[in-house]
Amino acid sequence: MANTSRALIREAIHRRIRRKVRGSGERPRLAVYRSTNHIYAQVVDDQLGKTIVSASTTEKDLRGSTGGNIDAARRIGKAIAERALEKGIESVVFDRGGYLYHGRIKALTDAAREAGLNKNELIAAQAEAERAAAEEPVVEEKPRKKSKEKK
Repeated sequence: MANTSRALIREAIHRRIRRKVRGSGERPRLAVYRSTNHIYAQVVDDQLGKTIVSASTTEKDLRGSTGGNIDAARRIGKAIAERALEKGIESVVFDRGGYLYHGRIKALTDAAREAGLNKNELIAAQAEAERAAAEEPVVEEKPRKKSKEKK
């Protein structure tokens, strides 16, 4: 087994993701980076090579007691969504940056969706959950026979 660090593995995953994920003028890329103490998000137009809006826990107005927790990620997700909507961006392509989609990364994207970014994804996810709940088959349990006890 190769002796590689987790950071090198994350970078390789990120390169692999970036081969497929491109941001355009109509639908820019929401790139996320997280460190131990902070989380950063930026909306990037890859065709122009420009960052449109950004937010991070290093900013004074978004700073909390710590920037390395789920609450901070929610604050950043809400802030990036509000700033993107002010610039007229309603839909983005999400770039998780090679990180697993859970914890702080998931909290940031969920907060961005709740704040109005990618409304169609939030509506589709709710419809899918309702449809799955309606289609869930009802399984009737058969009564079990009592086993004979050995004496």
